[in-house]
Amino acid sequence: MKRKREGEMETIVWQTPANPPESHDYISRNGRRHVRPYYFEFISHVKSRWAGKTIVDLFADEFKGRPYDYYVSAVKSGRIQVDGQMVDVSYIVQSSQKISHFVHRHEPPVMAWGVSILQKEPDVLTVCKPASVPVHPCGQYRKNTIVGILQAEHGLAPLFPVHRLDRLVSGLLILARNATKADHFRQEIEAGKVRKQYIAKVVGVFPEEEQVVNANVNYNGRDGRSSVEVANEHSDKPLKGKTACTKFTRISTNGTHSVILCEPITGRTHQIRVHLQYTGHPIANDMLYLSENVARRSTLGTGADKAPISCAPQHSLCPSFPSDDGFTEVKEMHLNEDFVIDPMCTNCPDLAPKGYDGHEEALWLHCVRYSGPGWDFECPYPDWAILT
Repeated sequence: MKRKREGEMETIVWQTPANPPESHDYISRNGRRHVRPYYFEFISHVKSRWAGKTIVDLFADEFKGRPYDYYVSAVKSGRIQVDGQMVDVSYIVQSSQKISHFVHRHEPPVMAWGVSILQKEPDVLTVCKPASVPVHPCGQYRKNTIVGILQAEHGLAPLFPVHRLDRLVSGLLILARNATKADHFRQEIEAGKVRKQYIAKVVGVFPEEEQVVNANVNYNGRDGRSSVEVANEHSDKPLKGKTACTKFTRISTNGTHSVILCEPITGRTHQIRVHLQYTGHPIANDMLYLSENVARRSTLGTGADKAPISCAPQHSLCPSFPSDDGFTEVKEMHLNEDFVIDPMCTNCPDLAPKGYDGHEEALWLHCVRYSGPGWDFECPYPDWAILT
């Protein structure tokens, strides 16, 4: 953002997904990596069920994170536009029209651990992903991602993640450096030619002999967690979940915890975590699966792993006031030590967005190895894997 003397116009530099993250975008505070808040344009297109509503009613009905009066103000000020134009609050939207929503975006922080590069080849990059950092842009995260950090700090782009690790999971992450190589890896994974190995630290003394869990996994997106379904010989009711299989082998135990090798044969959401719960030995710090009685994230207002629920129009919303000459005037903006504060933003002056409690820890689940035809990549064990 370019600033001028007090009382003069401000020129806001709007960012889109095309703007690459840069090293100066990040701030390290109290062991966490923050992103300086920035102005961002969210773009969506009118769905058929939205058509026929007024622009204000559309937002008020579909995105309840802000009051009705905010959306009135946002439309009047030009922070919500249709097909690149300001519209009246009574404007009726039509199917497929482009809606732009301009926000002052605050991303949730992640732990400030670095992203260690393990191997760097012409068409493949492998890294040790730290827990708490999502792999790629999603939800409220765009720059605070593995892909974003690698681009900002190492100039590595484009990158194509070959597989996915949950945000709180650490370990080996394989990224192709071109689309052709990414497709090659994915074809091998889909064909069942890739062996995946994780380690986990679980509750109790895990059985010494190999355990194989064949139990359907049913993911509930609203609650942000999976459940296990097993066929009942006395019922012909079809199972809702997807077939899933995981092999578990104990590596060590100290009588209180066990470290086990986990080999998922299939790849379902939270498969290892929910299969371990099914064995009676959940991951020892996995609050989502240590108890059956976990409050729904829709009730808590946070995601399954304490990430704020995100939806584009629910981000920090900061109406401004368009001037007649097409520039945007932002009143009473000022700098603190790290970023420009917008007085219309409900998150400023805090770095983190509302809904982030800041109390999360690395899940004791770590990807250690992926191997396929003619290739094998590994990642060192984390400190928690050493039992005393």
